[in-house]
Amino acid sequence: MSGPTTRIATLDDLPALHRLIERAYRGETAKVGWTNEADLLDGQRTDVEELTEILTDPARIMLLAEAEGAVVACLQLVDEGGGTAYLGMLSVEPELQAGGLGRLMIAAAEAEAVARFGAATMRMTVIRQRPELIAWYERRGYVRTGETEPFPLSDERFGLPRRQDLEFVVLAKGL
Repeated sequence: MSGPTTRIATLDDLPALHRLIERAYRGETAKVGWTNEADLLDGQRTDVEELTEILTDPARIMLLAEAEGAVVACLQLVDEGGGTAYLGMLSVEPELQAGGLGRLMIAAAEAEAVARFGAATMRMTVIRQRPELIAWYERRGYVRTGETEPFPLSDERFGLPRRQDLEFVVLAKGL
């Protein structure tokens, strides 16, 4: 694989983005990688409607990585105002996880948040029941804020919980 390049996604990228996100988060294909939620949630992670909303909202972007003409990673970046950006939906092709794409995407997102939104802080939420993923972000400089947020247990657009005790922990990093 040649070195990946990053860019801002466009509406033309919708099918590839949707396919990648679903492969990375849900179902048997997600289990090939280590960052999936397949044992915690069924159903979809997102849909084309939500991705279209992201791509057409000036306060949100999808950043993607391409290698050899294929979308291999993506994430959502949101301007929350007040110097804070939100990073979410980080997705890496399951077969390529643990190869540096996640680190590449986070570095690109942090630079983009500063340049595009004037962010001084990056914030994210991670399912509390994913301690290995929280630890991975902590190794990238993110720290637990002590805050939690409720998991959208009844929002089928986000997935169908296999358990009712899911919640998010909030992580943040100064940029």
